[in-house]
Amino acid sequence: MNMNNVAFPVTASHSVITVNNPFDGTQVGTVVNMPAERAESLIDIARDGAKVARALPRHERARILETCAVLVERDKEAFAALIVDEAGKTLKQAQKEVLRCVNTLKLSADEARRNGGEVVPFDSYVGSEGRQGWFTREPLGVIVAITPYNDPLNLVAHKLGPAIAGGNSVVLKPSELAPLSAIKLVDYLNIAGLPPNVISIATGGPALGEALVSARDVRMISFTGGFVTGEKIARTAGLKKLAMDLGGNAPVIVMDDCDLEDAVESCVSGAYWAAGQNCIGTQRILVHARIYDAFRERFVALTQALKVGNPALPDTDVGPMITTQAARRTEDIVSDAIRQGAKLLCGNVRDDSVYAPTVLENVSFHCDLWTQEIFSPVVVLQKIDSIDEALDLANLPAYSLHAGIFTRDLEIALKAADRLEAGGVMINDSSDYRFDAMPFGGFKYGSLGREGVRFAYEDMTQPKVVCIRKTGR
Repeated sequence: MNMNNVAFPVTASHSVITVNNPFDGTQVGTVVNMPAERAESLIDIARDGAKVARALPRHERARILETCAVLVERDKEAFAALIVDEAGKTLKQAQKEVLRCVNTLKLSADEARRNGGEVVPFDSYVGSEGRQGWFTREPLGVIVAITPYNDPLNLVAHKLGPAIAGGNSVVLKPSELAPLSAIKLVDYLNIAGLPPNVISIATGGPALGEALVSARDVRMISFTGGFVTGEKIARTAGLKKLAMDLGGNAPVIVMDDCDLEDAVESCVSGAYWAAGQNCIGTQRILVHARIYDAFRERFVALTQALKVGNPALPDTDVGPMITTQAARRTEDIVSDAIRQGAKLLCGNVRDDSVYAPTVLENVSFHCDLWTQEIFSPVVVLQKIDSIDEALDLANLPAYSLHAGIFTRDLEIALKAADRLEAGGVMINDSSDYRFDAMPFGGFKYGSLGREGVRFAYEDMTQPKVVCIRKTGR
């Protein structure tokens, strides 16, 4: 599959980026490796596209998004197969991602129709009785969207859908490792009637991204990725809006009054979805001492029962990591934790890019597995004696996205909801639950903006107040 439909055809003088299947290394496609000098023309195209996007009536923006949703759902198997091929997600996980993309597009269409502004009650304040008016939500203009490999379709939809609903143009830079699903989605938006130049695709390396981020005419950067890149973007961007999802290190608390079987099954699913390459994936499980041994036994057994390997097979539970290098890095981090005293309960076996689901206990609180986002199929079990101890341990890392707790005690659940420093608290569910309409983002260090269609749409628009002073006698 050759994906050079980016208004920048390959010539002999242009290099390409090869997209490989993470499981077997076969070539899936190629895209143009755009040089940094290409950024200026991409921004020029987007500047023209912003005028076109702004002029689109809201009903037309909604129609385009809804039509695209219908087309993606019609071809859901082709989209799922492409996600499996380029990102290594298992088939059932890829199928779910496609349906979430459909939902994200539909939610974006709803936002285009409903969230146009509000009446301002000027006469509710003394001195403004003679005025009336409203505010509208106006587009920002040109948005640069940078997306990761782990959700190569739906995370793109989470940026393009709200941006289109708000009347903006977008320069989209998908991950070099998995750009093909993003390009296919843009093709479908164009087929649905999106005018040319509203979305431009930028495929290239860090230099291209830096040039786009620093461009003065860009009004917003929407980025999903790692902290190192996020900090670099913040230093480079200048005066523009920043919205960033920079990952997490999700804790899940398991209290002794919970439904044990449900907690185990939910935590296994939350830990190993997308081979652990999931920013809200369950990484640290804090289990009450009275049920710790029983939980550990069941959790390890269910982990070892997962089928690991070829993601294209319908019964595979855990596929490869995105690259062999990523799997090797995980192996090194786990081995280092073991050297520091952690006990390996299962896993830490690698076959090229496939890394077996891994469980450890007795991990040092100073170890990377405790303090950093591992972004791998690795789980740490920790025994706790009280909810207060669990909450203190859960909040140790400097950043977070989601957290979870399993308990039948409403008072404990509400205490956790209040004290957990996280953008979302899942009660009687694993940390990796996400509904595409809910606000989504981090707490503490690196928390910038929120995704979730309505909230991204509001970030991607700006209020304009219209105030009428009555002058009649």
